[in-house]
Amino acid sequence: MKRQAFTLISLASLLLLAGSAVAQATHVRGNVPFDFTVGNKTLRAGTYDVRTVDTNGGKMLRLQSEDARTSMIVNSNSAESLKSADKTKLVFNKIRDQYFLTEIWEAGATRGHRMLKGSREKELAKELAGNLNQTRVEIVASLY
Repeated sequence: MKRQAFTLISLASLLLLAGSAVAQATHVRGNVPFDFTVGNKTLRAGTYDVRTVDTNGGKMLRLQSEDARTSMIVNSNSAESLKSADKTKLVFNKIRDQYFLTEIWEAGATRGHRMLKGSREKELAKELAGNLNQTRVEIVASLY
């Protein structure tokens, strides 16, 4: 009897782990109408696909242009919210005339991805400390 209970608990644990791994996969497509920076690389305006690369925590993301000419792997941190995201979106921080990809959210999720800041974004934010020249810009994206 104890052996059956142990087997049942083990099976339930495996199913929960498998379910959470699937839930962490990201597959988002967004049409970005402006040039933007991710980390220390500037990307041209266009349609980009964002996918998780690893299944161990889902923190590594691949950004790839629709024509596959531009592709990069980036590391992200987990972003959490008490409220579920109302839509699938790419979130940018606009500082002066430059856009920086900062977050990626899927509709209905309370966990998203927060991009690591590159040196240029840190430099501009430091220059403008206390100044309200930063704007949050959201681009509606889709799941694919």
